[in-house]
Amino acid sequence: MENVNQKVKDVKDLKYKLTVSYHEACKDTVFKELVDGINLSDDELMKHTSSLEDASLEYKNCKNCKGLAFCKNAINGYCYYPVLKDGILSFSYVACKYKNKEIDDNKYQKYVLCVDVPKEIKNAKIKEIYTDDKARADVIKWIMKYAKDYQKGIIGKGLFLHGNFGCGKTYLIAALFNELAKSNVRSAIIYWPEYLRNLKNSFQSSNSDEFKNKYNEVKYAKLLLIDDLGAEGVSSWNRDEILGTILQYRMQEELPTFITSNLNIKELEDHLSVTTSNKSEKVKAKRIIERVKQLTIDTEMLGHNNRK
Repeated sequence: MENVNQKVKDVKDLKYKLTVSYHEACKDTVFKELVDGINLSDDELMKHTSSLEDASLEYKNCKNCKGLAFCKNAINGYCYYPVLKDGILSFSYVACKYKNKEIDDNKYQKYVLCVDVPKEIKNAKIKEIYTDDKARADVIKWIMKYAKDYQKGIIGKGLFLHGNFGCGKTYLIAALFNELAKSNVRSAIIYWPEYLRNLKNSFQSSNSDEFKNKYNEVKYAKLLLIDDLGAEGVSSWNRDEILGTILQYRMQEELPTFITSNLNIKELEDHLSVTTSNKSEKVKAKRIIERVKQLTIDTEMLGHNNRK
């Protein structure tokens, strides 16, 4: 009997503490505003006082926030918020108006497949292209014209864009792809050295489906950027069976293909020769270069190294 009485007392003490805590929390105007919007009795709400206090703190941050850069919440762009469904109160992270706008503004990115490229490249925008470096002016004009022509159905060759480190070659083409993605044009940006490593691993693991999917998403991409060609370790397999067949298919189907490299066309041919003393290797490298020439316009861009 004593144990039963003790349990009853403990329950009463807990309810009393919850009641005091809840009513104390209600003195905060933001907390009160939050709970007033929940269609539950005070008896039910006070069971969630601790979570409601956490939610009210984040809700208060949101009320005074001026943008994602100023977000004070645990998860940037999200508010820990109470959700009532079928009479059951739960808590989840809800995107704020600024986050929803960011998501909406960047929804086009689902049309651009990016493989091992940095965030800066994924988010590249034509309106944010750096134009002060006059050495880049001709390429920028070409990019702008290509975007307009493509949207009119005028689809020409891509670029073989080569030049010094850090001058923005990849960014410019990524900005072009992102611009066209706003019109639901699908494309792929592939960092070539890492792509080959991943492709080789999937090939060696005997996972034929994984290998086929990785290979085909590049081969059949409506627009393709092979980024940093010439930085990879060359083997007969990745040159002839992978690069060669991808370029051959895209040449036959007239699929726009873009390539960036720190090597010019002659240096790239030497790089692809594997061993310069082997005549057959030189012939195979030359065959690749001929496909590059068929697919792209050879363009040099020398500019400031923005990675310094």
